[in-house]
Amino acid sequence: MSTIDRICELLKMQGKKQKDLTDFIGISKNYFTDWKSGRIKSYTKYLPQIAEFFDVSVDYLLGNDTKKKRKVGVKIPVYGNVAAGVPIEAWDDILDYEEIDEDMASRGEYFALRIKGDSMEPKISDGDVVVVLCQSDVDNGQVAIVLIDGHEATCKKIKKTPEGVYLISTNPKYDPMFYSNKEIKELPVRILGRVVELRAKF
Repeated sequence: MSTIDRICELLKMQGKKQKDLTDFIGISKNYFTDWKSGRIKSYTKYLPQIAEFFDVSVDYLLGNDTKKKRKVGVKIPVYGNVAAGVPIEAWDDILDYEEIDEDMASRGEYFALRIKGDSMEPKISDGDVVVVLCQSDVDNGQVAIVLIDGHEATCKKIKKTPEGVYLISTNPKYDPMFYSNKEIKELPVRILGRVVELRAKF
């Protein structure tokens, strides 16, 4: 595979446009068209910038390295509990840190929570850590971190109805918890985020 073919492949794989690349390295769109046609090969002097744009190595672009550059990790705090009405940056119950990649971190604000209890077994066990994308609502069937009455957060599957919401455990020994629309408002029952990843502990 030629360098230009590899560049075109990366554009497709990463969902980026030619204009994104040409703007980043400061060349015209016609330049890139000439590169693809083979009329000019001036792209060689731009390889460091192209590699930076795609977050790969120059060797990868040249076909000498089959491994892409490793993404730099972003650390997020692991909490043992979360606080009602307090911004994430002010929470102080930090137990540890987990790492997510830059692509993931760019999609929103995250935190991690250490699970207590067995209500979400067999998939999520006591002591496991879940990575949570901060959002105030989730779709039916998604697993969320929910704060009830301003107390300790709980991890449950969400089922919304016109009358209210069910918080469902995956462990069959626990009955679903139902909160009416009135209770959701008055307690309150507040979704803090959607569980997007499980970091199981062995």
